[in-house]
Amino acid sequence: MKEEIFKLIKLQAIDSEIAGFDNAIAKHRAIIAGREQAIAEKQETITSYRNKIELLNQKQRETKIEHDDAGARVKDRQNKMMQVQTSREHQALLKEIEENKKILKDTEDRILQFIEQIEQLEQEVANLENLCAGEQQLLADEIEHVDKEVERIEQAKKTVVSQREIEAAELEGPYLKRYTMLLTKRDGLAVVPINGSVCQGCFMTLPPQQVNEVRRADKLNLCPTCQRILYYRESEEATVDEA
Repeated sequence: MKEEIFKLIKLQAIDSEIAGFDNAIAKHRAIIAGREQAIAEKQETITSYRNKIELLNQKQRETKIEHDDAGARVKDRQNKMMQVQTSREHQALLKEIEENKKILKDTEDRILQFIEQIEQLEQEVANLENLCAGEQQLLADEIEHVDKEVERIEQAKKTVVSQREIEAAELEGPYLKRYTMLLTKRDGLAVVPINGSVCQGCFMTLPPQQVNEVRRADKLNLCPTCQRILYYRESEEATVDEA
């Protein structure tokens, strides 16, 4: 039984190493995804700003038409002033002229505001486009680096996976089946040591009798809480003392 437990411990170490390879690859991929997401968000902002610029340009054109119409009315009413005969008509024309001059002033102010807003947004777009260009270059460099690193990790992983196949083949069927089930259900950790009387998988305390059984290693012991396979590992301090 001790030999089977040793094989399980060895297989767990190999699977943990493989998981380490997978985690390293995932981290590299996450860096790429993060850079791509940052660029995509900037591009979305650029699109949003461009839409706002188009809307402001449309409003500016409409306001310009309103401004020109008011200017034309002022000129028309001023020309009519030369032809009126009564004071009442004169006052009415003066009122229209003043109202249209207010429209001229208001539309001029609005046009200036639109121009300022458009210029500010166009500057923001230019800044973001420059940032995107720089980040896209960094992304291209990062992808090249990550691809090389992932290839290196994959090669190292292949060697370990080959070793795993050998080690798994040496385990008896029932032990391998239980181990595989636990590996899946317990986040890649099926075999764990005990520290004192505590399972290092779920960190729950074991009954004293079971602690002794784990130390003897004459049968397969499972944690009553998490069901992981348990084994006893000599502490480093004890090993040093014995030496």
